[in-house]
Amino acid sequence: MKEVCIRKNQIYEVEIIDNGFEGEGIAKIDGFTVFIPNAIKGEKVRIKILKVLSSHAFAKIEEFIEKSDYRESLDCDTYLKCGGCAMRHINYEKTLEIKRNAVLSIFKKQGLNVNVKETIGMEKPYYYRNKLQYPLGIDNNGNAVMGVFAQRSHRVIQTEKCLIQNEMIQEIATGIFNFIKEKNVPVYNEVKRNGQIRHLVLRIGLKTNEVMVTIVSNEEEIKCEKELVDFIKEKYKNVKTIVKNINSSSTNVILGKKNVILFGNGYIYDELLGFKFKISPMSFYQVNPIQTEILYSKAIQEAELSGEETVFDLYCGIGTIGICASNRIKKLYGIETIPEAIEDAKKNASINNIENSEFFVGDVEKALPEFISRNHVNADVIFVDPPRKGCDKTAIETILNIEPKKVVYVSCNPATLARDLKVFSTKYEIKEITPVDMFPFTSHVECVAVLILKNDKI
Repeated sequence: MKEVCIRKNQIYEVEIIDNGFEGEGIAKIDGFTVFIPNAIKGEKVRIKILKVLSSHAFAKIEEFIEKSDYRESLDCDTYLKCGGCAMRHINYEKTLEIKRNAVLSIFKKQGLNVNVKETIGMEKPYYYRNKLQYPLGIDNNGNAVMGVFAQRSHRVIQTEKCLIQNEMIQEIATGIFNFIKEKNVPVYNEVKRNGQIRHLVLRIGLKTNEVMVTIVSNEEEIKCEKELVDFIKEKYKNVKTIVKNINSSSTNVILGKKNVILFGNGYIYDELLGFKFKISPMSFYQVNPIQTEILYSKAIQEAELSGEETVFDLYCGIGTIGICASNRIKKLYGIETIPEAIEDAKKNASINNIENSEFFVGDVEKALPEFISRNHVNADVIFVDPPRKGCDKTAIETILNIEPKKVVYVSCNPATLARDLKVFSTKYEIKEITPVDMFPFTSHVECVAVLILKNDKI
């Protein structure tokens, strides 16, 4: 093996030969790979080596020698600190190309030659997030701050404006934070593990304009709690419910298990593709509803439903995909591991007068084979929308055994999608994959993959 001569703090002039999946620039120094954030393919830059590992190194830009035509001027004060919008410096249309190429590259590494379509982007890729999660903390001067975490740390960066968060809930969160400071309500000190308010979590229904405020507290009681609730109710009429969530654990998980309703019913509503959905503090609900309608429409369209199908909706959450397809199928069965989500799914079916659906609590890998064995039911079409870790091996084996004509796989992680589809490819043809830009300017991309049973192919 060739010895690596690159050392920390060395300076090099390099050409960026590609962009990686995180949006970072990639350069080669004597064949050795170097990753450089904020660099774009085609640029020439002077870099400083920050860290050297056995297979690659990390560097930062010291100086631009030649800039890309795709480089955009920065429009966000916290962009380089928080790391949330890893591609904010790149022309938006170019980011869609980068995301498609990243998906292609991941599938090639799995040995899969697939048709990856152009990434479906947003017409207006700003202020799209319907869910705001701002941590509160103490700065170096002992002052309360609210905003976003600095990249790879838990230091809170004061955030005045985020270009991907819904503007209304940003305004409400700022007003609540100012009240907290004015009343000297103790905010959480992560080092000392004391204080009260840890996070503000706000959600808005894009179609309904209903807002839910969740105040995450380290303690059961919050100073000036009634005054705070009255302030929010009186000033922000769109706020339909206020919930106190108790999280006293030393954890990276934002929400604890206990919720106390301080105002309203503890939930709000939104609409997707003409269906109404109830959203509670613990509900999983896509954060970009505009692109969600595109994502779900694509998934349902590719299922080519005739009205006679039995459909399984696996990892169904609050039932969004299955319910949106319910008027095109004969019977819907949904499975999800979170009991609260299944309760919401059942209520969502009732709200929309859907009588052809049943939802069950359970881990998909266990509940799916048990359900099939117990009820002697098979599926014509299966929708899967798993978490980032992808589908469980047992769940894939069960699907392969029952052989539905189609599997429509909605994925938030192209790496685990490619891994899973390699297993599916023993019995299924991968018709196509469509990336959908659910999170503009970030490195994330969702995909809809369409699988057709090989012996069922015409």
